[in-house]
Amino acid sequence: MTVTETPPSGSMMSAQELRKQALELQLQEMEREDKIKALDAKKHAEFVDDFFKKHIGEHERAVIKRLVMKAATDGKFEAMIYSFPSSFCSDSGRAINNNLDGWQDTLEGKAKELYELFKQIAKPQGYGLKAAIINFPDGMPGDVGFFLTWERPLE
Repeated sequence: MTVTETPPSGSMMSAQELRKQALELQLQEMEREDKIKALDAKKHAEFVDDFFKKHIGEHERAVIKRLVMKAATDGKFEAMIYSFPSSFCSDSGRAINNNLDGWQDTLEGKAKELYELFKQIAKPQGYGLKAAIINFPDGMPGDVGFFLTWERPLE
């Protein structure tokens, strides 16, 4: 009798059949979890490859513009425009977490490129850029968020 078959009316499955059914369900769940892990690993590998080997493209620039416009429409003065794992910084996010001078020098990949684009394009137009650790899984710095700001500077 397979998992989908039911015993004849009035009779019960044997204990062995129930154990077999439970084992089949456990195996199906394990296979499902393995597929999810493999997909997550593939996505992570693609993200790492993209972060370190590719450049900021038009799609990413358009997303940043939309985020900024949405925040401004909502009456905010900053928008998180990018995030990435702190482990992608040369010091694992220590300088950003402690707001140390020179945190920019720890950036790598697209984060470094985005910072350079900020200096060339946004800063001359009066924008600011803040970097902050945005989560702390297990008490350790997790992801870095880049926040584009347009608040009036304090005088």
